[in-house]
Amino acid sequence: MVNVGVPMYYVLIVGPAGSGKSTLTSSLAEWIESYGMSVARVNFDPAAETLPYVPDVDVRRYIKARDLMIRKGLGPNSALVASVDMLANYVNDIRREIDEIRANYAIVDMPGQLEIIAFRRLGPIIVSELVRGYKAASVFLVDARLASSPSSAFSMLLLALSTLYRLKLPQIIAVNKIDLVISIAPTRGTPKAAMEELFLFKILSDEFSCMEAGVKSMFINSDVSVDICNTLREVYSDAVPISAKERVGIDGLYGLIQRVVAGGENFLTEEPGGF
Repeated sequence: MVNVGVPMYYVLIVGPAGSGKSTLTSSLAEWIESYGMSVARVNFDPAAETLPYVPDVDVRRYIKARDLMIRKGLGPNSALVASVDMLANYVNDIRREIDEIRANYAIVDMPGQLEIIAFRRLGPIIVSELVRGYKAASVFLVDARLASSPSSAFSMLLLALSTLYRLKLPQIIAVNKIDLVISIAPTRGTPKAAMEELFLFKILSDEFSCMEAGVKSMFINSDVSVDICNTLREVYSDAVPISAKERVGIDGLYGLIQRVVAGGENFLTEEPGGF
């Protein structure tokens, strides 16, 4: 197993609640390890009850949202907000734990409620401090069922764009749970059917006109939709369809991660170290 001292790459898994962040953390980590590289699995959700993987670093060692609910009489959302804010006091300790694992990748499973880490004041500060000095990228997960219609596809991409602006990390769009909207059997490769079926991929594809997207989107008016479509294409060159549960498309996602953080080079050809 390759080991170069400290994590060369940080990969933050972000997205709306229920998009499959924890499942992807598990699947991506296992895929990377199957190629002889090491991974630190980091649970960054203080409200997590159960996880599909055993975390190597777990913020619940420092603060648990449920404990705050009991001690301070907070509701679930208030407890999560307070616990994430409190993590700012422990970022250096969490970084130290990750460094001590001496892994090639740190995959960080971010809190289930996207707005808490992306849109509150302390969220971007915590993220910036966590990855400071290292090559890092975020994977923004979109539930495939929210990528099919024009209105939901545009909404998810605008949410991703907002998150990109707030966190200021290179971002990859991954459309997860494609097994729920198309048949992925019998092959295990990334199915082209998802890209043909789901409207989100059409928005980002040069083969599909923004004028057509504007007419179908039912936005304020077609001109606004066309402008938004063109803006999204300036930011995002593509997206990748995956099923974290069925482990389909993980190779394509890894390729995009490497393109973003290493110019397409495989980890094994890279020199160790941060920026």
